[in-house]
Amino acid sequence: MTSALTLAIDIGTGSVRAALVDGVGRIVTIAAREHDQIVPRFGWAEQRPRDWWAGVAATIRTVLTDVPDAKGRISAVVACGQMHGTVLVDGKGELTRDLVPLWNDKRTIDLVRDFEQANAPESYLSESGNPPTPAWPGFKLAWLRDNDPEAYARAAHVIMPKDYINLRLTGEIAMDEGDASCSFLMNPVTRSWSSTMVERLGLDAAKLPPIRNPLEILGAVTEAAALETGLASGTPVLVGGADYPVALLGSGTCRPGLVSDVTGTSCILTLIATAPLLDPEISNVATVEGNWGPFALLESGGDAMRWARRALHEGKESYVQLVARADEAPVGSDGLFFLPFLTGERLGAHRNARAQFFGLGAAHGLSHLNRAILEGVAFAGARHLQVMEKASGQKIERVIASGGGAKTEFWLRIKASIYGVPIVVPEEQECGILGCAAMGAVATGQFSSLDQAVSAFVRYADEIAPDPAWQEKYCRMQPIFDRLYFNSQALYDDLDALAATSLQGE
Repeated sequence: MTSALTLAIDIGTGSVRAALVDGVGRIVTIAAREHDQIVPRFGWAEQRPRDWWAGVAATIRTVLTDVPDAKGRISAVVACGQMHGTVLVDGKGELTRDLVPLWNDKRTIDLVRDFEQANAPESYLSESGNPPTPAWPGFKLAWLRDNDPEAYARAAHVIMPKDYINLRLTGEIAMDEGDASCSFLMNPVTRSWSSTMVERLGLDAAKLPPIRNPLEILGAVTEAAALETGLASGTPVLVGGADYPVALLGSGTCRPGLVSDVTGTSCILTLIATAPLLDPEISNVATVEGNWGPFALLESGGDAMRWARRALHEGKESYVQLVARADEAPVGSDGLFFLPFLTGERLGAHRNARAQFFGLGAAHGLSHLNRAILEGVAFAGARHLQVMEKASGQKIERVIASGGGAKTEFWLRIKASIYGVPIVVPEEQECGILGCAAMGAVATGQFSSLDQAVSAFVRYADEIAPDPAWQEKYCRMQPIFDRLYFNSQALYDDLDALAATSLQGE
């Protein structure tokens, strides 16, 4: 008997990927197509949804060509996609605006600042589940209302990137709980749109689509979509999910006590909990399996190493050489600390935070500086984890690492020793694709639960345990790092004033 396949689609910021995944979670074939990011002015970032669809159609055709009998074996299509891209469509599903502001678009910064000044956190955290940030679609929608009123007025629905792909596939419109939870417009208790937040932002509630469970069948591939993609018409399409919670699922981070550490340019730390953590410095996303993912973000994760390579080594050493040099320094870098806030912080009252070395002495050299940078990112991450652990009452059992930083075993040993728990790395790094496949396998009855699907699909490399000697040293250093973090905050506004004075002098 020929086994069934899931068609998984991941609409990323840089590319679309489509993959066929078999019944044991093995990626049979995968195809990618890049698309451009448009930056019309500083702080803006846009894309064309039609480019996403062109990429989806092309990559689906590629994987169907790779596996000639796949068309009849696909049991479900499951898409995940970049979050917060605010797509406006009319009643016929046509775009009312060709360009869409993305997750990293900062044009709403003034709206966010005005909102923060007019509203105390206790007045909105319980209704929105999140602190305000320019990423959230609620603010993007308010900006579109004010700056493109014609497109806003014609829009019948606001949807997210993967919802637009689903619309093109099925003609149906819905948003999953993950995307909705990070809109600044969903009540985390009812998991429905918050009339309070909609009213406070001055938006039209009628434009918000139905919120549905990501595992539900949204519809079926239409004849028109079948012609464009090569899929069989009638193939079921799931509601799907936001790429972030779907990737959490595909990494196996799907029950309380587990933490995800995704270190790329930034470092995102997510603790799985049964409820959101309502804190001005913590964001919350609804997870696919029904829990919550409180998360904190360090703007400089791998970017700290990129800075070190440029600023300390003039680009003449590779990252492998930088790590090898860091390994020459003793644990704790002989009392040298690095605060990794090279580009400030994403949330909270100190977005203007600065990076610094503290404790420099004449005996310190480049190896100490390199190791202190790796340790500093881990200390900053551990500070966030401690806040989330205390607020949730969840004891952290294990960290699941992914992203580029997960390829550096030395850094993982440092993190495991600072976090105080073992770290594992998924063998399959296409976590979004694997998460989609697990969802499809449950929705079509191959498994009775997501736990079963994840257990069957997700495999890990060797576990990296904390080094007892390192851990003892780091336990004495963490409180000093935390005091440095808090005591430095009093100086950030002074540095801003100094910089402003310098600019005026020019």
